[in-house]
Amino acid sequence: MTYEVTIPEIGESVTEALILRWIKQPGEAIGRDDPLVELETDKVTVEMPCPVAGVLSEIVCAEGETVPIGAVIARIEEGAVAASPGAAAAEEAQGDLLAGARPAAPSAPPAPAPAAEPTPPAPVPAAEAKPVAAPAAPGERRILPAARRLIAEHGLDASLIPSTGKGGRLLKSDVAAWLAAREEEPEPSAEAVPETAASAPAPTMPSPPAQPAPPAAAPPAAAAAGERAEERVPMTPIRRRIAERLVEAQQQAALLTTFNEIDMSAVMDFRRRYRDAFSERHDVRLGFLSFFVKAAVDALRRFPRLNAEITGTDIIYRNYYDIGIAVSTDRGLMVPVLRSAERMSFAEIESSIGDFAGRARTGRIRLDELQGGTFTITNGGIFGSLLSTPIINPPQSGVLGLHAIQQRPVVVEGEVVVRPMMYVALSYDHRIVDGREAVTFLVRIKEAIEDPARMLIEV
Repeated sequence: MTYEVTIPEIGESVTEALILRWIKQPGEAIGRDDPLVELETDKVTVEMPCPVAGVLSEIVCAEGETVPIGAVIARIEEGAVAASPGAAAAEEAQGDLLAGARPAAPSAPPAPAPAAEPTPPAPVPAAEAKPVAAPAAPGERRILPAARRLIAEHGLDASLIPSTGKGGRLLKSDVAAWLAAREEEPEPSAEAVPETAASAPAPTMPSPPAQPAPPAAAPPAAAAAGERAEERVPMTPIRRRIAERLVEAQQQAALLTTFNEIDMSAVMDFRRRYRDAFSERHDVRLGFLSFFVKAAVDALRRFPRLNAEITGTDIIYRNYYDIGIAVSTDRGLMVPVLRSAERMSFAEIESSIGDFAGRARTGRIRLDELQGGTFTITNGGIFGSLLSTPIINPPQSGVLGLHAIQQRPVVVEGEVVVRPMMYVALSYDHRIVDGREAVTFLVRIKEAIEDPARMLIEV
């Protein structure tokens, strides 16, 4: 029985999904709940499990297509078993014998006769119609839709075109460069023409005036596909959503940023003393982020408006602290959430952050792990950022930005000393948070990090 695979409901307000990659190909067997296809929505990238067991018989929607929720994307022969190539050949031969096709043996050698078919021009397109479609489906390379259309327009063999896209993807610019390079190849001389093609090209080649024209057109083609090449690609759903959210934050909130600097000596010394014992006991590395999560929870308790949000003309205060941790991935920024961070230990925070980061970068994070959040921490310091003004994640009221640690001269008790210093930034919604609250919130973060014991005894 043929089962039609449709895009399931992925999450609230998700209306469409981009087909990133087919994990299984037509003819392959697949079990129930085995990964079938990788989808990307405006919120998350997920691997969709197969709802039934059987053999994938047809892929309806190609990679790179955006399809609505509920659309049919593939068909599966439920309960079928994939046959090996040898078994399929034996079955076909047996079918010929049962049909009484004894002459099948002589007819097999003439099979190469199609080599003579390319000579007449008319049959060639008909014969080529199938080979063009065949390489696209079973081929291991991923060909983007724009590149596939260009290949079809010019009747090219995709296997001959080198790809430069990520993961071996063939881009439209790759095809354009191939076409330009082909146009740049020197025309065969009049003496070579009779050896390769003695029919139509022979009369055209002797005319020398026609040859200067192609070289004149070649330089523009080379420039278009060279250093100044351009490629237009659609934004992915996640990138579109990120853009919408950032613009929404700028338009709907009164954003302001305040800065401070923190002496990281105490935390670095703390990590040095307990790093090995911590790793041995909890099987996780002790990093800096867990200190800032703890410090943020401590400061949010004292300044609850930074943990609140505006809804209409109301302010919603929360007595729980769901801290979002910004994670950079190839597909864009994701913010998985530490639920009830006030109840988590240092080891639980570090373990959760490591797990989130790994799964976000491999596209295995769940949608529910990205939703919600009452406050966000983003760390641009891992990329070398010294100072920045982070943008809040609506409808939250604040975001804490961390930066690179640098050895800098500072004055301590009247003496100039060199200390590991970090600039921190707090961006906040001025509609709900006053400047005084924002500044003292950041001062509290500074105090907690410079003297971690204060968080333990709550002073």
